[in-house]
Amino acid sequence: MSTENTAPAHGGNAPAEAPAGTSGTGTSGAGRWGFDFTGKRVVITGGSRGMGFEMARAFSSLGAEVAIASRKIASCEDAAARITAETGGRVHPYALQAADWDQCTEFAHRVWDELGGVDVLVNNAGSSPLYDSVAGISEELYDKVIGLNLKGPFRLSALLGERMAERGGGSIVNISSIAALHPKPSTVPYSAAKAGLNATTIALAHAYGPSVRVNAVVPGTFLTDIAKHWDMEAFGRRAKSFAAERGGEPDEIVGAVLYLASSLASYTTGALLTVDGGAPS
Repeated sequence: MSTENTAPAHGGNAPAEAPAGTSGTGTSGAGRWGFDFTGKRVVITGGSRGMGFEMARAFSSLGAEVAIASRKIASCEDAAARITAETGGRVHPYALQAADWDQCTEFAHRVWDELGGVDVLVNNAGSSPLYDSVAGISEELYDKVIGLNLKGPFRLSALLGERMAERGGGSIVNISSIAALHPKPSTVPYSAAKAGLNATTIALAHAYGPSVRVNAVVPGTFLTDIAKHWDMEAFGRRAKSFAAERGGEPDEIVGAVLYLASSLASYTTGALLTVDGGAPS
């Protein structure tokens, strides 16, 4: 699942520093998460809202210098200002159409140069547009979904992963979706793209290992801002079949991402970590 989904169907050995201790009971920063990313540079696509925004908040609260990128620079600027006001950290906004090969190429070089390197890349941008029927899926919609959910993450991972490996390490975390494992007629292009992203995750773990680790978080249904378009009564009934009996809150994806980005996960690479509240297949 990503920060831009419109359907509820789902949705290195030298990475960031190891946790400084055990998690506390606070609501933000090290008190809650128990990690230390001081001095690390983290890039998050789709970071201006939803799950991406919560990831950016968490990394910043834990000492990282963060770059957030999405289509709308104004949204990124607003998100960056809000996070900096809360954490006091350096947060850089970037405009990026993650489905565009050339924009991804330019962005990867620019963000590396301007941050002086990248330690963690989180490919979070994505979308699962609604459509009336499988036969009615247009080529434009299909290409857009594949571009945003697969082509862009591949291009950014390939370019930044190569530079991480040359420098000696890093971590890439892809945000996939449970739809890749349990595809439905309502998510055909999205499921195909995320399944491809899972395969890409495993392949790139071998391509850039051992110094660069590449993993994916596989979320179930999260209640991001797009949930306001759902039939929540119907979703509530479906959620009763989950072990957690509810959808996930955006900040509940954060722990998994922080773990995979940190050196606690030093022997975790090429892994697909499901975070779905125990949703049935």
